[in-house]
Amino acid sequence: MAELTKLIHKYLRHAKKFPHVWCPGCGNGILLGSLIRAIDRTGFEKDDIVLVSGIGCSSRLPVYVDFNTLHTTHGRALTFATGVKLANPRLQVIVVMGDGDATSIGGNHFIHAARRNLNLTAIIVNNNIYGMTGGQYSPTTPYGSYSTTSPFGHIEHPFAIAELAVTAGASFVARGTVYHTNLLDELIEKAIYKRGFSVVEVISNCHTQFGRKNKMGGPIEMLKWMKETAVRVEKAEKLTEEELKDKFTIGILVDRELPVFTMEYEKIRQEAKKKVSA
Repeated sequence: MAELTKLIHKYLRHAKKFPHVWCPGCGNGILLGSLIRAIDRTGFEKDDIVLVSGIGCSSRLPVYVDFNTLHTTHGRALTFATGVKLANPRLQVIVVMGDGDATSIGGNHFIHAARRNLNLTAIIVNNNIYGMTGGQYSPTTPYGSYSTTSPFGHIEHPFAIAELAVTAGASFVARGTVYHTNLLDELIEKAIYKRGFSVVEVISNCHTQFGRKNKMGGPIEMLKWMKETAVRVEKAEKLTEEELKDKFTIGILVDRELPVFTMEYEKIRQEAKKKVSA
């Protein structure tokens, strides 16, 4: 408890803590705890961190933390973060987005940030719905699910965010849940340390919009669903396709070394300076 109190006083903006915008039981509060614990473990000073977000429930997170923060427009968090990183590569830039923010209006920016292998950490909260704006279906809403814009069942198939990031070229890709908090702390810590574009997909609960409409219960029931449905990647390798039906994997999906955009860009800048001088 003493350690928790220390982190709260060190990293949260005291004038902004309460009342917060999230529904009681929302997974965004759990993510906030994981994020500050992970940052604390890395040893970076608060002034070394820039926390960027777009628009959505999870994107309110930078309001509550005492870092350099940037609350941007819908779907454009990665573009602002790119500018920050290129202007000052020394900074540790972390981007928090929701599934709709990152993969719908921001989808093009997401895949190209991964392709470029920008030295950023992207945390994408996936609660399968547009929670803040009324419960519309998002790019990750499961087929057949109900939302305010799919009252007879959703007929589109969802993105697999982590797998999309792997295919697009990210250096580090992982998936965790707000139930498996110890693992989530570790994944975020590793993602921050990683040089290159790192992605952590965080499976979270929106019991207010998604859970209620799909008869999944409240936050406790939805956390139990995560516990029962998530499979560690190490275990998944030993299971059959039938055994993995209706399950999802958690853990590190890929961790590879690739040329980092900011470092390659600096080489070009130096080469250009030499030619101009000559």
